Amino acid sequence: MRRILIGGIGNVLLQDDGIGPYAVRTLVSRYHFESDVEVADLGTPGLDLSDYLAGRDAVILIDAVKRELSPGTIVLFRKQELFSDEVAPRVGPHAPSLEETLLNVDLMGCAPAEFLLIGVVGQVYDMGCGMSRQVQLSVDSVIEEVLRELDRLNVRYEVELSGGEPDIWWARQDQAST
Repeated sequence: MRRILIGGIGNVLLQDDGIGPYAVRTLVSRYHFESDVEVADLGTPGLDLSDYLAGRDAVILIDAVKRELSPGTIVLFRKQELFSDEVAPRVGPHAPSLEETLLNVDLMGCAPAEFLLIGVVGQVYDMGCGMSRQVQLSVDSVIEEVLRELDRLNVRYEVELSGGEPDIWWARQDQAST
């Protein structure tokens, strides 16, 4: 059985940095995945990011990225593209870089064969729970990219018939305070 991770990375208390957790929670509310697929809100991992990636056959991560592009723009990075000097997928110093983590699991001999970072260009990283309109509007496109990658990997998924609302607790709290 293959082991696949779809992980959302980001700090939900720093506005657009919360796109990863927001997107994976929305994904889980809309789709059902087989048991070999783990969908997880990884928050702001540190050294433990290696534990999430190690031994996986495929990893899809969603995170905010800093690029000179319009907010909400989606940028895709395969593993080899992350080792370019011009890419900066992490937006803060709270964790080792994704490049370092991939190098670590590669050196341990347990790196995922397939890797995709779905980066969303952020606009606002101030304290607060809401996201900018442009980044929030990108969520459907992020989910389309996840599904496109799953299709490429021949991973099955189904539309979630219950159609519940995603558990975006930080957005509810932000709305309650206004």
